[in-house]
Amino acid sequence: MLSPDMILDATLLPAMTIALLAGLLSFLSPCVLPIVPPYLAYMGGVSVSELAETKAARRRVLLAAAFFVMGLSTVFLLLGIAFSALGRALLQYQDWFLWFAGVTIMIFGAHFIGIFRIPFLDREARMDAGDKGGSAFGAYVLGLAFAFGWTPCLGPILGTILSLAASEGDMARGTILLAVYALGLGIPFLLVAAFFPRLKGPMAYMKRNMDRIERTSGLLLWTVGLMMVTGQFTDFSWWLLERFPALATLG
Repeated sequence: MLSPDMILDATLLPAMTIALLAGLLSFLSPCVLPIVPPYLAYMGGVSVSELAETKAARRRVLLAAAFFVMGLSTVFLLLGIAFSALGRALLQYQDWFLWFAGVTIMIFGAHFIGIFRIPFLDREARMDAGDKGGSAFGAYVLGLAFAFGWTPCLGPILGTILSLAASEGDMARGTILLAVYALGLGIPFLLVAAFFPRLKGPMAYMKRNMDRIERTSGLLLWTVGLMMVTGQFTDFSWWLLERFPALATLG
């Protein structure tokens, strides 16, 4: 007989996987990937050519990228806490909340797939962080500005993870989901900073295939929304726990 504690642990695992993939897809989005090299170079106070050619420049940029990731993670963690608290307050209406969130996410997914376009999702709202390049503190401030300002471009994908966090109704679990999302978005920044010369080719390939990446993002969103509407998240969690009993020891 499976206990409630076991299913709670299993429920978080698929949500964490989705959060990690969502962070990666956010990094690969059309308004993030193309600006990564110049953005990193600016944060480190170097040129893009120096980033490509000298190890000293990459070490400097890697340090700046680490503070940048801490900045954006700060915002996402705070959002995780806020939306988890909201979900707990609305716990008695959770079924309606999940249905509404799921339908909204499916609409966002259809936008990315290309079934129809929602005009405001094609715009970017960036915050101007001023002249903050070349210092660790400046990189941290830029991370804060990035997390706040790269909406609504990141909004649909981030909104999916926030909805999952709210559906948890638990502050710790919701915060974990946003931390995993921040890792999915932040780790690629660190990898590009550390290995930029080797990654120029793959990044160029991804830029050429941006439409496919966007459609993949849409399919992920639509699927997650459908699972939330139909309650398949819970069923999938039970299946995971029955198939892999060791998961019951987590948490």
